[in-house]
Amino acid sequence: HGPHPQPICYLLCFLSAPSRIQGTRPISLTAAAMGFFGSGKAGDSGGKERLTLQNVTEFIRKKECQRVVVMVGAGLSTPSGIPDFRSPGSGLYSNLQQYNIPYPEAIFELSYFFQNPKPFFTLAKELYPGNYRPNYAHYFLRLLHDKGLLVRVYTQNIDGLERAAGIPPDKLVEAHGTFTTATCTVCRRSYAGEDFRGDVMADKIPHCPVCTGMVKPDIVFFGEVLPHRFFLHKTDFPMADLLFIIGTSLEVEPFASLAGAVRSYVPRILINRDLVGPFAWQPQYSDVAQLGDVIGGVEKVVELLDWNEELQELIQRETEKVQRDHAGICCLKSRNS
Repeated sequence: HGPHPQPICYLLCFLSAPSRIQGTRPISLTAAAMGFFGSGKAGDSGGKERLTLQNVTEFIRKKECQRVVVMVGAGLSTPSGIPDFRSPGSGLYSNLQQYNIPYPEAIFELSYFFQNPKPFFTLAKELYPGNYRPNYAHYFLRLLHDKGLLVRVYTQNIDGLERAAGIPPDKLVEAHGTFTTATCTVCRRSYAGEDFRGDVMADKIPHCPVCTGMVKPDIVFFGEVLPHRFFLHKTDFPMADLLFIIGTSLEVEPFASLAGAVRSYVPRILINRDLVGPFAWQPQYSDVAQLGDVIGGVEKVVELLDWNEELQELIQRETEKVQRDHAGICCLKSRNS
């Protein structure tokens, strides 16, 4: 993939990436998978036609797929207006050129961070939770949870939009870290990320109130260990009977290898602009690719599931809730001024 994996925006690859996950224990074939594939090997159709999106959504409707795991990347959040990293003139990196960064990835290297933390905190100010709102695709994941189908969402994104959509923290694995918590780089005390939001928004470097050391949001930098929750994949993926992969290049390891951690007969639905990962180089008969605009792909799934009305009602409720909360905050500020 070249010297630096993509996409760097939500980023972060790890210097020591494990190999493709192996040794997961098998589970019983679902009735849906058995009907299509018999007991053949991976990629063996057993004489049956390849799965379609209609087939898989019918499995969901008939409750033959009830343990859904989701993998998401930057493409899930760009419809919310979050700029990408490298677009000339408009990308996040262009706005950081004033700091004479030697190369984009330096922002996420600890050695450079301790030498010059300003570029990272400038980026953090842009991506800090609250600056953007979840979109249609985020709320689709929330609806999966509300219906009791969601095992877990594994996200590469650090924007917190899955949380903002109302997906509970215990249903999330934020593989590349989160702004929700922060840690002092000296005394290692842990803090709520909101404790330092004011500093970040005011272009100040946050410091520990106890030891005055620099405080870093718990975003995973190059060479840092993955969050402990990442290893929930060892149980989540073997038990899944459906995998959604949405808006990711499947290039950043070890996250990308999770696509191969479900059983070979489990349907995998890719909603993405392009074929990526095993969908491009080792497709299986249980794979379905819905290519093009991510929101359009999710809308197609929702249409086939006949969830349109429920999803629109959910989005309306959440939008009204945000508006009420915003009005309450403005009222409180007015009283205190």
